[in-house]
Amino acid sequence: RNANVEGCLEITIRDLIKASLRMRPDRIIVGEVRGKEAVDMLQSVNVGHSAMTTVHANSVRDVVSRLETMVLMGMDLPLPAIQRQIASGVDIIVHLGRLRDRSRKVLEVTEILEYREGGILLQSLYRYTETGERNGKIQGEWKKENELAHTEKLLAAGYV
Repeated sequence: RNANVEGCLEITIRDLIKASLRMRPDRIIVGEVRGKEAVDMLQSVNVGHSAMTTVHANSVRDVVSRLETMVLMGMDLPLPAIQRQIASGVDIIVHLGRLRDRSRKVLEVTEILEYREGGILLQSLYRYTETGERNGKIQGEWKKENELAHTEKLLAAGYV
């Protein structure tokens, strides 16, 4: 909330993330990161917390780029250090998009593989491919592109 004339101080998303971490949560869910709070989200996932958030971007690659930029807004770190943190803390990116018929669809599910000198390696797991149009609605299908490479966290949590 914003500060007001009645003396209430501003409470930022960063404040809320930090307060939630003190409660030792099983999961942290933030509706959307748009700025400096990306630093706190990234730090929380890199110390073992399970977290989910949304980021507005045009593609999976743009999500990574936006995260880098938002972290830079909140902390002065070299870009390779930020990229290593993203590659270490973020496992999966699910990209939703709006199609020409104004419908929203999950367009891609991508795994972050690792950081290599110069950037973050991504691997598309599933992709929505348009096959045509019927009655003004976009038709399409899901295509599996690759197998999940990193299953360690799933195994540790009792999945797979």
